[in-house]
Amino acid sequence: MRATTTGTCITLLLGALLTLAGCNDAPQSKAPPAQDLGETFKDFGNYEVHFNALRTDTLTPDIARSYGIQRSKNRVMLNVTLLGKEAEHAPRKPMNATVQVDTYNLNGQLKNLEMRRVAEGDAIYYIGETSISGSEILVFDIKVTPEGQSGTLEVKLKREFDAS
Repeated sequence: MRATTTGTCITLLLGALLTLAGCNDAPQSKAPPAQDLGETFKDFGNYEVHFNALRTDTLTPDIARSYGIQRSKNRVMLNVTLLGKEAEHAPRKPMNATVQVDTYNLNGQLKNLEMRRVAEGDAIYYIGETSISGSEILVFDIKVTPEGQSGTLEVKLKREFDAS
């Protein structure tokens, strides 16, 4: 009988804690500005292509200013990096490449997104911006051609953004 009373007390205590957890006065946080719908890098043997997209209002004002990026909940930035592999466990090296991106929403509307090269010390990456309207899922068809190579590495990134 004591085990039943203890079990009932634990159940009541857990229920009270769960109820209290949802009853604080702190404002509930908004949903994240973008939801990842897939991987953020792809391995191509001697190369890795890393990619990410985010709303530009999530950048600090200093970062946005230093890269000439307009901060806005209605703007999205894509970042692409090509890394070369010299050995299996060796550090990856940033590589120069030609990066082309076709961007569209699920209605098939094309988005203008021109990529530009950014170099900082040993880091090399490519960024581009486009606009969004309301809540949109964008598809980025990314084509990366390593410098001095003829083959193109292709990846697809799909992300959901909410401009509200």
